[in-house]
Amino acid sequence: MPTRDEIMKALEVVIDPELHRSIVELDMVRSIEVSDNGVADVMVSLTTPGCPIKGHFQTAVAEAVTGLDGITHTNVYFDVLSDTQKQALQQKLGRGALPQGALAQVSNVICIGSGKGGVGKSTLTANLAAALAGEGKRVGVLDADVWGYSIPRMYGLGSTRPPVSAERKIVPLEAHGVKVMSIGFFVEEDAAVVWRGPMLHKALTQFLQDVDWGALDYLLVDLPPGTGDVSMTLAQLLPQAQFLIVTTPQATAQKVARRAAQMADKVNLEIGGIVENMSSFTTPSGERFAIFGEGGGQELADELDVPLLGKVPLTMPLREHADSGLPLVVEDPEDAASQAIRQVARGLIAMAPMPLAVLPVVQVGTPPPVAAPAAADERKPAGMSLPMA
Repeated sequence: MPTRDEIMKALEVVIDPELHRSIVELDMVRSIEVSDNGVADVMVSLTTPGCPIKGHFQTAVAEAVTGLDGITHTNVYFDVLSDTQKQALQQKLGRGALPQGALAQVSNVICIGSGKGGVGKSTLTANLAAALAGEGKRVGVLDADVWGYSIPRMYGLGSTRPPVSAERKIVPLEAHGVKVMSIGFFVEEDAAVVWRGPMLHKALTQFLQDVDWGALDYLLVDLPPGTGDVSMTLAQLLPQAQFLIVTTPQATAQKVARRAAQMADKVNLEIGGIVENMSSFTTPSGERFAIFGEGGGQELADELDVPLLGKVPLTMPLREHADSGLPLVVEDPEDAASQAIRQVARGLIAMAPMPLAVLPVVQVGTPPPVAAPAAADERKPAGMSLPMA
């Protein structure tokens, strides 16, 4: 069996994404126990009870320890650093405060990507967020498409500058029941953003850690096209996120979307489902045209073994309301595209894990004494007793 020192050495590869140091260097490994059958129990201390990167530690610690010879399985447990331990860690890092977990109150993070541009991903994101809000969910949208930001225009927010709270947190703007954050709020309206990778990484990190998102049921992240810096940065910062892939029925779009799925697999993002956008066009007279072909979304879903959450048709009101800053699902819920997007929203809700209700055990008074069993000749048959004549 590996020794404790050998396990600690293996855990040096587990890096805290917020503090950028090994959990061994940060003294976050609280205890290690290995049983005779090769099962290792590792206790890791977190900086906050609602740590949003808990899933990252769960996976990384298990992989690091189980990779050692003699270890058959690894159980990862968590507790929280005490105030004294937090102060010691602050002094060690030379910083005034530890990360508080800005996304600690966000239940589900959904990254929406396509692998290529022009498939209506941002329009779908804006309307899907409004549809989730219409279902009574608390929703936020992070416009991570830094170069091609469009969410502010689709919500009619323009380049309004968001306020800053007393705790020095950026307060997201709200429209149609949805909290919104975008780089478009910090530049002139429709100005070009010309940034390289390090600047993008810093901006996205700030949008996740320095924005007061509060309690949300869903945070939708509108990814840029492709599989580059932004997608990899978000995969590192959001290890518990799910990936929703948007494609059109066209075979070419489907093949590019498959590359996005490969990227998600490489960075350990779970693929939650597929949405086929622009599935067809219906004329005002009711005639239907499959402009981009048919079946591409279902074929991709079957290949990846994930659900096809919806097929959203191409309608003129969907485009018109995106330009006017009013989500179609809010203004025209009877439109065919609105109905399809609401179906996707209900599919996401159905996929979300539901917490199991735990009923408390309540004992009222003192339980009565258990009577001794009656003798054989005193026992009566069950049922109704009729008086004898």
